[in-house]
Amino acid sequence: MKKTCFTTFLVVFCCLPFLNLQAQDDILEKIEAIAIIDQKVMVPMRDGIRLATDIYRPKNVVKAPIIFSRTPYNFNSWGDGEQRTRTAERAFEAVSRGYAYIVQNERGRYYSEGEWDILGVPLTDGYDAFEWMKNQFWSNGKVGTLGCSSTAEWQMAVAALDHPSHAAMVPQGYGAGVGQVGEYMEQGNWYRGGVEQLLFFSWLYSVEHDKFKPRIPAGASQEDLIRVSRFYDLAPENPKQDMAEALQHLPIKDMLQNMNGKREIFDKMVVRKPNDPDWYTGGIYHDNMDIGVPSFWFASWYDVSISPNLALFNHVRENSKSKEIRDNQYLVIAPTLHCRYTRATENTIVGERSVGDARLNYDEQIYDWFDLWLKGEKNNFRSKTPRVQYYTMGTNRWQSSEEWPPADTKMTTYYLNSEGSANSFYGDGSLTTSMATSDKPDSFTYDPMNPVKSHGGNVCCTGNAVQGGAFDQQEMETRNDILVYTTDVLKEGVEVSGFIESTLYVSSDAKDTDFTIKLIDVYPDGRAYNLDETIQRVRYREGYEKEVFMEDGKVYKVDLTPMSTSNYFKKGHRIRIEVSSSNFPRFARNLNTGGNNYDESEGVVAHNKIHHSKEYTSQIRLPIRK
Repeated sequence: MKKTCFTTFLVVFCCLPFLNLQAQDDILEKIEAIAIIDQKVMVPMRDGIRLATDIYRPKNVVKAPIIFSRTPYNFNSWGDGEQRTRTAERAFEAVSRGYAYIVQNERGRYYSEGEWDILGVPLTDGYDAFEWMKNQFWSNGKVGTLGCSSTAEWQMAVAALDHPSHAAMVPQGYGAGVGQVGEYMEQGNWYRGGVEQLLFFSWLYSVEHDKFKPRIPAGASQEDLIRVSRFYDLAPENPKQDMAEALQHLPIKDMLQNMNGKREIFDKMVVRKPNDPDWYTGGIYHDNMDIGVPSFWFASWYDVSISPNLALFNHVRENSKSKEIRDNQYLVIAPTLHCRYTRATENTIVGERSVGDARLNYDEQIYDWFDLWLKGEKNNFRSKTPRVQYYTMGTNRWQSSEEWPPADTKMTTYYLNSEGSANSFYGDGSLTTSMATSDKPDSFTYDPMNPVKSHGGNVCCTGNAVQGGAFDQQEMETRNDILVYTTDVLKEGVEVSGFIESTLYVSSDAKDTDFTIKLIDVYPDGRAYNLDETIQRVRYREGYEKEVFMEDGKVYKVDLTPMSTSNYFKKGHRIRIEVSSSNFPRFARNLNTGGNNYDESEGVVAHNKIHHSKEYTSQIRLPIRK
């Protein structure tokens, strides 16, 4: 018995790399049976730079439509790796349905020539790739783009170039492709409410290639590249970092240097303020661009950029110059983490909270979409696919709507109330539909050297620093620097679906500070699960074009960027918000000095107040379905 167990241990744990390689070999063999494979094709851009491209096209199709993924990630089919196996699986799925599948590295990544900049890759690279693909003898001239996260985030701005072959797109988890959309100025997920999101600090450490990296000589032949790629995939192996510790470093401009990370791109971005002109010269989408492509959008309730993602969907539906384009925008909102759509199960757990059976026929819908636009099939996608499919947590079911938010929602105002002691859940903070009558503000001390720690949330890419999803906030709510406002026990259930707006009236003895809000579903047993969260740097309360600092004793109105969710608060539950001045390390700490913040190491303690009275109506506005 012991020998059998030991043998099983050896097979499972010692042979995992072999098993992964075997699975990859199996999928590659399946592709080879049905596809003509052309790897390391160097596609020329208008400036002479060549981008490494792998092509999988069906053997039995004379003129194939193309599904195109452009990515900064490694897809070299030799060797092991989750990304490479995923590429092979996607290629097999596409080819088996009669599509050519093309995957291409962005310039400066792996075998692609040139220099990489995550938000600055020329838009013309996408246009030039479309032009090259449509001219191939085996192409039917139609291209659809597909990808999640960094493989999605170039799509929107390129769609605004309106190449005639770009027939449809499926962007998923596309936050870092969004610059300014209405009241959101995230600048590619770098900011929320004017505060740096540290996910990008962690992500750049893990993916940025060093300027001294090994390079293939310019002009290398396809034959040479295929041969060399069997031995060298040019993928750096970064030393592992304890991101929970690394993200605490100050000043934040030296954070990657402190990790011995690559810094060329980071050093440029960390000093940019929200309205720096450089944000508008790169490859991210801004709302002054017109998207001219039918789009099937995918977003997630626990993704880092859920609200600007939804705002972009609405923006295109309302503002595209073409009625046909306005009428061909569709949206799916899943109750998952970043890019985890297909990982939903019969009992989907997001963080600690079960949200039930969140499965959906994603592939079927995506290929029906591509069949419609790339093959010209007169299928029933439009008649059977709701405009918006969204998952409501709490009732744990998929719902549909013709618009977002659903037309039958009504904004309902809840006011912050207390007798001046809303500190922690032991305090007297309440959330009521009647206006506050007390003139006693709630006060708390924000010490940037002892910030409120991020516990769950709508995040990605932070390593071990923050685990995304819904987590019980009760332990966090024992802190006196968190103000807690809770409704009475609900006598009947309430569905909240849409954008959540909030206004705070604040004062501080600091020149500048931040304010945070978190929306929470409180269960009868006290468990308090976070739904969404936001933050606002007060110096940007009047807009991002200027910085306006506070004066001690004065009260200021602060409108925070809207949150988003679809959650059913059951009978017996309560609705809660938390207010504080930090949510770290999801967001960088405000050191409260009024300085640049990015180049500072010493902070000052801020004594902050939330005012709620007939004059200062601090409130949250919930979209409640009737």
